[in-house]
Amino acid sequence: MTIRPPRPRATILANTLATSMATATLFVFAAPAAHAQASSAATAAAALVSQRAVYDLGLVEAAGGQTLSATGRMSYTVLKTCLGWSSHQRLDIQSVTRQRGEEHLLSDYAAQESLDGRHLTFKSQETRNGKLLRVVSGEASLAPDGSGVLQYRQPLAKTLPLPAGTLFPIAHTARILATAASGGKELTTPLFDGTLPDGPEDTYVTLLNWSPPPANSPYLPLQKLAAGHVHIAFYDRNAHTMMPEYEMGMRYFANGVSDQLHLDFGDYKMQGTLSTLDLPPTPSCTQPAPH
Repeated sequence: MTIRPPRPRATILANTLATSMATATLFVFAAPAAHAQASSAATAAAALVSQRAVYDLGLVEAAGGQTLSATGRMSYTVLKTCLGWSSHQRLDIQSVTRQRGEEHLLSDYAAQESLDGRHLTFKSQETRNGKLLRVVSGEASLAPDGSGVLQYRQPLAKTLPLPAGTLFPIAHTARILATAASGGKELTTPLFDGTLPDGPEDTYVTLLNWSPPPANSPYLPLQKLAAGHVHIAFYDRNAHTMMPEYEMGMRYFANGVSDQLHLDFGDYKMQGTLSTLDLPPTPSCTQPAPH
């Protein structure tokens, strides 16, 4: 599944990161291409599994020497039900910076996404040193062309449009895996996940070295799957710079599990290693017999 990106320091720490441009030419699917993409994404979505994963995070690079240390843990749970996908991510980072000293960052994200990828309810919350920074909550719905309506409850009640081609998180993961399986090398599409208070982001996804099994992994269920490296750049649709707001990389398996994370916060980078993995069984959902 798509590991929900922890917000950059511009959001979590309320200081400045480079902003990013809105992608000038969004990928808009023509009708036949849209049908083919939807079909392949549906096939990929069928291969996605429920998972409970825990990642240990460590500092690998600090730009300018401002971040002295950073460690953390991220738990990611996504469960498939008969009605949709339920996901929860908890990010816990402890860092020491020259400017602010010790900081403890907590980010909680929860969402429910329908099986057809057309409806999303969401809530995210961020704190620093125990002080609440922001809560974002609401729901969103999409039409068949990916356009839709977004209704925020927090931090401010408001309604925004969603552009054609918008994907929600699980559907975004399925589209990435479908693109990789078909030999594609890149994907550009708006993404809305419910972590920002001002609508969707543009994403540019690069896929590298997608390889058939066996995969090199200490986890037996992953060894039998195709896998490859994915890089995602997130762009602010309202900004006017060439820099992405946030970047992350991962090694994805064909079932939506990731065992390696690379998180680029701008002024420092962290690497995540899968330390615990549980794959709960998928529920057996049957339609009631007609009377």
